[in-house]
Amino acid sequence: MAASDDSDYSLHECVFTGNLRKLSSLLRNHDVGARDKYGNTPLHLAVMLGRKECIHLLLNHGAPVKVKNNAGWSPLSEAISYGDRQILSSLLRKLKQQSREQVEERRPNLVAALHSIDDFYMELKWDFQSWVPLVSRILPSDICRIHKRGSSMRLDTTLVDFNDMKWERGDISFIFNGDRKPSQSLTVLDNKDKLFQRVRYEETEQEIEDEVDLLMSSDIIAVQMSTKSITFSRATTGWFFKEDRKELVGSFNAEFYNVNGMVLESRKRREHLTEEDLRKNKAIVESFTKGGTSQVDINGETIRRPSLPPPSPCSLTWEEYLSDPGTTPPVLGREMVYKQTCKAFRATVAMSSEFPLSVSMLLNVLEIVAPFKHFTKLREFVNMKLPTGFPVKIDIPILPTVTAKITFQQFTFKSDIPPELFEVPPNYHEDPTRFPDL
Repeated sequence: MAASDDSDYSLHECVFTGNLRKLSSLLRNHDVGARDKYGNTPLHLAVMLGRKECIHLLLNHGAPVKVKNNAGWSPLSEAISYGDRQILSSLLRKLKQQSREQVEERRPNLVAALHSIDDFYMELKWDFQSWVPLVSRILPSDICRIHKRGSSMRLDTTLVDFNDMKWERGDISFIFNGDRKPSQSLTVLDNKDKLFQRVRYEETEQEIEDEVDLLMSSDIIAVQMSTKSITFSRATTGWFFKEDRKELVGSFNAEFYNVNGMVLESRKRREHLTEEDLRKNKAIVESFTKGGTSQVDINGETIRRPSLPPPSPCSLTWEEYLSDPGTTPPVLGREMVYKQTCKAFRATVAMSSEFPLSVSMLLNVLEIVAPFKHFTKLREFVNMKLPTGFPVKIDIPILPTVTAKITFQQFTFKSDIPPELFEVPPNYHEDPTRFPDL
């Protein structure tokens, strides 16, 4: 969404000056997600200034929570910085609601796309590598097996999670049944322990409050792969007589390209955390990410992280905010404690015109398996404007010291895929807490 003209900043001005009555009347015929010269939406301003009534009014009118300003921060990021539990809970609930609505909006097209292609079996190999020798020796590899039948899909993997140089091995199946209602469409099987878990469609009140505790206890982090300056050049082979690199990947002829200008941008803020917080919170964060329970007091009551004292009131006027010559927004809330790092990476991709699946179909497949975090980077990469063909082999960075090599090594159209593959076996038992991140 592009920044608005000055004449479209009416909602922003109402929020800035706290004019709730005028804001309410203008919301009927103004874009609630309009962005000012800094990329801030009215909700950004309301959160940074702590205007609770404006926040609730904007959220009731569908103000987007996920949108980022020019500096890369969302209203949720600013709510963590401001440190008010009530504000943060409201934004988190609305964010999850908006995410569900977006998924449901795309769902009919996704199901139709699955129906439109013949049933298939595909193998996807992951090799994790590092330039740090000792690390490279202990990194995992995995072969994901994907079956597709009608509007159903099943992914079998032995790599449950891979994050911050830690991974969890297992024997996991992820099942998507597109023709079922949302609350029943996603299931994860633990084939080793004979357990299954429905991927939760809506969070409980406790889960929301647990997540608020986690957000308030953690750095505010924004990581993105910048694709603005990316170019592709043909990879070459040979010492003296260079020629374009072409190889067989699986059974597919492929042409190799270097991906130039790939930059991993990492932004981190911690103005909401004290030194004591940083010492204590590591254990809290680890507990939550492993599915641990909340802390309780001697009476068994859940201990919640309290709201922070509000930042000093903003001294800027609306006119001063709007006329500031800087490209980054003036500070309206808590003074930022900020660190940014940029690291350039080189990646390679092998494109084949012989692979029978299209890139758009692959994106649909990756959207379905989104709960598996290590697929997110692959989806971001495939979303780029790639050279002609299908990316049968990709080397992409997923962590500062770790690269993933992904190879589409087998693809077969099959008409005899059994429907039982997409059902929970009768001897499996339900465990709604087996996979805490799902």
